[in-house]
Amino acid sequence: VQLQASGGGLVQAGGSLRLSCAASGRSFSNYAVAWFRQAPGKEREFVAAVRWRSGSTYYADSVKGRFTISGDKAKNMAYLQMNILKPEDTAVYYCASALGIIVSSIRIPSSYSYWGQGTLVTVSS
Repeated sequence: VQLQASGGGLVQAGGSLRLSCAASGRSFSNYAVAWFRQAPGKEREFVAAVRWRSGSTYYADSVKGRFTISGDKAKNMAYLQMNILKPEDTAVYYCASALGIIVSSIRIPSSYSYWGQGTLVTVSS
C-alpha cells in the first residue's frame, strides 16, 4: 500500500483544516488507518485511527472532540478533519496503515507497516 498525505498548511488558532490520505496498491477495506504527528524535537505521537471493518475510531485525548477521522473506502481515501486548532497542534502529520492490527497496538507507531510522506500543519497564535 502506498500512502500520500495532503492538506496541510498555515492556519490561525481556532481555525480548521482537513487532511487527506490517498491509498494506492491495495484496498483499505481490511486495514486500519491512523494519523500520527511529529512536532520538532518531539517523538511521533498518535492522533487518531479507524478500523474499517468495525468502524471503530480512536483518538488521542489531546484531540478528542476537535478532530474527526473518516474515510471513503470506495475511493481508498482517509481524512482527518481538524477543528478548533491550537498552536500545540503544529506538527508534521503522517497517515499510516496496517493490516490486522489489534486494538491494544493501535496507538503505537511501530504497529504500522505503511506510511505516507507527511504534511505540515502550522497553527499560528
